Amino acid sequence: MSAVVTMRDQAAATTIDLLREDPRAALVLAEISTDRFARALEGFPDRAVNVGIMEATMVGVAAGLAMEGFHPIVHTIAPFLTERPFEQLKLDFGYQGLGGTLLGTGASYDYATEGATHHGTGDVGVLLTIPGVEVLVPGHAAELDTLVRAAYANGHLTYVRGGAAANEASLPVTPGSLHVVRRGGGPTLLAVGPMLDRTVAAADGMDATIAYTASVAPFDLEGLASIAGERPHVITVEPFYEGTLAATVTAALRHTPSRFDTIGVPRRFPSAYGTAAEHDRDNGLDAAGIRARLEALLA
Repeated sequence: MSAVVTMRDQAAATTIDLLREDPRAALVLAEISTDRFARALEGFPDRAVNVGIMEATMVGVAAGLAMEGFHPIVHTIAPFLTERPFEQLKLDFGYQGLGGTLLGTGASYDYATEGATHHGTGDVGVLLTIPGVEVLVPGHAAELDTLVRAAYANGHLTYVRGGAAANEASLPVTPGSLHVVRRGGGPTLLAVGPMLDRTVAAADGMDATIAYTASVAPFDLEGLASIAGERPHVITVEPFYEGTLAATVTAALRHTPSRFDTIGVPRRFPSAYGTAAEHDRDNGLDAAGIRARLEALLA
């Protein structure tokens, strides 16, 4: 039996391929994952650099590379990639209209035992405040590879949100696409990235449509409106703060009377340490918790 490839390992493998294939590809690290990117650092010392534990510097260096015509890939864990250097992302990339790939890992709380400093639950909401940003949330390592290659060097600042949680199998994904997993006569459940398998399990026996997306921005507004029907009730199942997709779903359903509910990470600071699975249970984001939330919403 072959070993399961994690998103983090796939991120490194895809990056090394891009460095090999494209002389304009560049990599900037901030100490995290240097073991996995060792071949990149050793094989491409002129285009791969580890700046140390300096996340703002990491982003600034990447922006400088972009201004010189390179296609930078920036990697560290979610909170260090999106929240600590947010000012640099907003101004150095967003305001300057530069493109680059932010390749994250650890979202939302893979490093749960390290406490809230290492949680990345608000990462997507923060980045969506930057005009023109793209956010991709793969649910499988193979999807991460597909999405990185699809978005790489497209001129946009693109965040690819990786993590340890994953679905059992990959689905065909492209930026801006929705995938219908099954159709039903009740509400439309929109599962994002690694939430798909647990959403399918939670909705067992329910008369519901289940749709899947690994693309938060761009998002298929027309596709969701078509899937949801004439008087839609859409329930998102999000791997980040609940309600992060509220504006997006509202825009998709703006032409018809509709109802929107959201299931995601509660907007509160954790008060206890534990594993990611324990946080999922506490937040109602395992299959049983999602089932309970669905039953309450549909009662």
